Amino acid sequence: MDHVLVLAPYRRDADYLRQLLSEHGIEVRICSTGDSIAPYLSASPGVLVATHEALTPDVVSAVADWLETQPSWSEMPIVVLLDRRSHQAKIKSALGASWPRARQIFYQRPVTPVELVSGVQAAFLARLRQRDVRDHIDREIELRRELNHRVKNILASVVSIFEMTQRRADTLETFSEDFRGRLTALSNVHSAVFQAEGEAVSIQDIVDLTFEPYRLSGDDRVLTEGPLVMLDREGGTTLALCLHELATNAIKYGGLSTPHGQISFTWGVSDDDLWARWRESGGAPVVAPSRTGYGTRYLRSALSSLFGRPPVLTFDPKGLIVEVEGPLSRVTRNPVG
Repeated sequence: MDHVLVLAPYRRDADYLRQLLSEHGIEVRICSTGDSIAPYLSASPGVLVATHEALTPDVVSAVADWLETQPSWSEMPIVVLLDRRSHQAKIKSALGASWPRARQIFYQRPVTPVELVSGVQAAFLARLRQRDVRDHIDREIELRRELNHRVKNILASVVSIFEMTQRRADTLETFSEDFRGRLTALSNVHSAVFQAEGEAVSIQDIVDLTFEPYRLSGDDRVLTEGPLVMLDREGGTTLALCLHELATNAIKYGGLSTPHGQISFTWGVSDDDLWARWRESGGAPVVAPSRTGYGTRYLRSALSSLFGRPPVLTFDPKGLIVEVEGPLSRVTRNPVG
């Protein structure tokens, strides 16, 4: 919960503000004379309340330095309690120049308790809206990164499909027909699975749609096996995205990166758990990555969310292995063995 940081050199002012605001459910922290203000600011208060006596040059400078470190969305609410005998216009002008990135609210003392509490609550609401903007910005940035990652993966898939088709085509006509068919199958993954209107989809349907672009007539590079299990719409979409991520990675580095490599995806039901296993073989030797990339982070997060337990990734030199299991009831809709 956000708190108010009170800057008041006189104990009676600090105690009064603490009692008044606490009575309205507002947490208060006091920075008194002699205290270093830096630790209080680093605790990210929601609102600052300062008596004008507290605004020494050192305090004004410290707050100004802290405000400069705040992100672009931040406009810190600062409530200043002015003595009616003070040079109010001069103080407001000086603080406006020192704290251009603060939302300054001035009250002349004596101020009624209702007015002061209402002002602090309004400042909290303004801070909350600022943080909503921050969350929106962060989410938009994350969506852009994810979109960029997905587009790159789709383009990598298209290039791989082109090369796979080219190696097997004897004529331009055959190449054109096969290439068009595989691109259509790749499109089906996005249109029929990712945007499915139905409430349930089988794992087999997800597998068929996802791997169709990578299957070549007359070979068995992509092996799949498992019972009929129906997933809810959200679970089906998540699984399709994970398989697409794994397939793309196999194209770049693993079982589909060489002419004779293979991948297999199997799943089953054991007691009350649904399990799934991805295994690659025949590709380039696997080396554990030195750092975790976006794709791996997404895979771990998505599979953990789907199954309720984290997946196990084994970077076996012979091929990547991904294993995961979780409660059947978490993701299934009318499972059938």
